[in-house]
Amino acid sequence: MSALTNRVILIGNVGIDPEIYTFSSGKKSATISLATHRNFKDAKGELVEETMWHRVMVYGKLTEIVEKFVHKGRKIGIEGRLTYRQYDAADGTKKYVTEVICEQLELLGGGPAIVDHSMEGAYNTGGS
Repeated sequence: MSALTNRVILIGNVGIDPEIYTFSSGKKSATISLATHRNFKDAKGELVEETMWHRVMVYGKLTEIVEKFVHKGRKIGIEGRLTYRQYDAADGTKKYVTEVICEQLELLGGGPAIVDHSMEGAYNTGGS
């Protein structure tokens, strides 16, 4: 059961083009805004559509895939882990952020099937 600790799996649509950051070392990271949707009936029996937004952080070799293939509107699946951080805003207030650290990425609707970050720079194409 320990393998299931802190695992997040999301399938959704990219809300805006990913933000790509290049560090002074030349390494890159990306931030993806991912929307997931849920439909349910409320207490009155009316259909309610709920959209949740998730901040997904991508590091290492996966950033190259995001930079090339992930754009606004693209449907993707990600697997990763939750992380929390806080910072002091310019106005002095504390801000809290929940993020998903992407460890595996699936491009839905075309492109490589699965990109697995856990394998030192290797890409798992799902056997296709």
